[in-house]
Amino acid sequence: MKLSKEMEELYEKAYEGYLNSYSPYSKFKVGAAILLKNGQYIIGTNVENASYGLSNCAERSALFQAYSLGYRKFDILKIMIIGNTEQPVSPCGACRQVISELMRPECDVILTNLYKDIKILKVKELLPYSFNEDNLHE
Repeated sequence: MKLSKEMEELYEKAYEGYLNSYSPYSKFKVGAAILLKNGQYIIGTNVENASYGLSNCAERSALFQAYSLGYRKFDILKIMIIGNTEQPVSPCGACRQVISELMRPECDVILTNLYKDIKILKVKELLPYSFNEDNLHE
């Protein structure tokens, strides 16, 4: 598939995250890249730990990095996630929850693989009926 220049740049950044993966246990590399309104990219990778519960996914790594740098949901245009899968890689449930809170509902979530197969969803499609701040009552 021929990608637009913007999508190709985002793919290259996500692939960079993929190459940075620290996944000695699962051997399942994942990369993510966020495109910000100012044209900058934030890269994330999955980082495993021998205590599996302490591992972190690429999507959350990228989003947490963006927030650590002071960016917020209105600064984020889209996120791309890449993995070595037959179909475009799909985020886990924890990542879907974090994406649904830290990105705007109309933002693109672009799923891909090493073959550049692309599936584009909106954040609001990724986790219908998500748990959010409206569910928390004083």
